Amino acid sequence: MPTRILPAVGDADAVRSLTTLLSQLPDAEPVVPVTDSTQLIDTLARLASESIDELPEVVVVHERIGPVPALELIREVALRFPAVGVILVTSDVSPGLFQAAMDYGARGLISLPLGYEELATRVHAVAQWSVGVRRHLGAATDVFTGVGGTVVTVSGAKGGVGATTTAIQLALAAQASGRTTALLDMDLQTGDVASYLDVQFRRSVADLATITDISPRVLADAVFPHDTGLALLLAPGEGERGEEVTERAARQIVSALRSRYEVVLVDCGAQLSGAGAAVVEMADTALLVTTPDVVAVRGAKRAVRMWDRLQVRKAEETTVVVNRHSRSTEIQPALIQKITGTGVAATVIPANFKELQGAVDAGRVHELDAKGTVKQALWTLAGELGLVKGSEANSHRNGGRERGALTFRRRRELGR
Repeated sequence: MPTRILPAVGDADAVRSLTTLLSQLPDAEPVVPVTDSTQLIDTLARLASESIDELPEVVVVHERIGPVPALELIREVALRFPAVGVILVTSDVSPGLFQAAMDYGARGLISLPLGYEELATRVHAVAQWSVGVRRHLGAATDVFTGVGGTVVTVSGAKGGVGATTTAIQLALAAQASGRTTALLDMDLQTGDVASYLDVQFRRSVADLATITDISPRVLADAVFPHDTGLALLLAPGEGERGEEVTERAARQIVSALRSRYEVVLVDCGAQLSGAGAAVVEMADTALLVTTPDVVAVRGAKRAVRMWDRLQVRKAEETTVVVNRHSRSTEIQPALIQKITGTGVAATVIPANFKELQGAVDAGRVHELDAKGTVKQALWTLAGELGLVKGSEANSHRNGGRERGALTFRRRRELGR
């Protein structure tokens, strides 16, 4: 059986050189090259949705691939498509890079300029490894081999607009419909998901920040299994530990969750950190919750403009959710859409805090009255977003954002 090899190369000259050599390998079947990280992930996701057998055995990633750096891209492929062997092509053959490439999930490294013998040897070895893994996965029953879960971030235009309640209820709706669902609290200094769900916990997202290889076992040790069936990965109890969660760590953590759960809801709070920016950037759907008042809508506009300046997300790729809506208020969703330049969810959340107050005070938000207007609206929103089984699939999905892994410091410089 021929070995299918997918080159991921951004440079035109490098594409020609690599594909020429690959076409000369015995029993090799090079497929059409992809030219950036987004195209690579999308291609693998499409093939995986059909069958694991449709995936190429080998992916060759050139060091100049973009916009996501090569090592970050290799980690994403290794986490989401464990049956694919990845080879890094690089001019840096130092022991440090070799170790880093292995830590990120590469199965081999080839030095530049390319040579036929080295390429043939490495491709053959990685292809054999891939075939062995597929044989193992074919007999396994608890291995995620799909395109990866849907990641939805929920951010607040300012504090107190209801982002946490929204994230929790969307997650509960997805879980209740039969989707495996994780809820991640990325409001790292002031996260309240644990308080809202009456949870006493020992481990938090900070405990995963320094781990370079988040295996399913490591992830399971950090996740709190809630009575509702939700898998909770909570913000640290000590707010200062939030600084341990870097942009890179956030990407790794979300990728690990995405590889194990069908839906991942992320409460990002109202303050943008480097880690939060990374998660919003890679999300399939980014929600921004606002209330229909001047201060909150100004906050929403400010957040949208900042995300755009820092190349986190464009306004048209963001969906505003209007909370505490009333027909009598002067500021209506159409006006909010015009002010922010975003999309606005068709489902609005009514202003009825009396329904929430008892559950919030008791830390039992998961026990809201099913007949209450607030819960009904939030679960309807979950259907609108495609998070509920049987609903219109991902009607607001914007596609995973495999965009440039700019450091947050660099983003801040761009925003000046």
